[in-house]
Amino acid sequence: MLGGALAKQERGRRTGADFEKRVEGKRGQLEKYEALCRELGHGPGEVALAWLLSNPAVTAPIIGPRTMEQLTGALGALDIQFSAETLAKLNEIWPGPGGEAPKAYSW
Repeated sequence: MLGGALAKQERGRRTGADFEKRVEGKRGQLEKYEALCRELGHGPGEVALAWLLSNPAVTAPIIGPRTMEQLTGALGALDIQFSAETLAKLNEIWPGPGGEAPKAYSW
């Protein structure tokens, strides 16, 4: 969903009633996130990958591009450096499940 869920698509994984329902459940967060991405001048997918790469606990995000455009966007994430303020905004928009790890993240 962090790859640009609010953009309408004709076909693919981001279509269908189930996806629309999930988007509606997170619409407020997605709108804030995508506005921040526009502010940063990068696409949502690039920002999401760069955010993962900024986390020292993440050693290798796995990407699955199907097109050259998707691959180019993913590679663009390598050039993004976040300020402490931007990281705080991302963490405010997407605070995580809360609670103690690993239980909070596993069920």
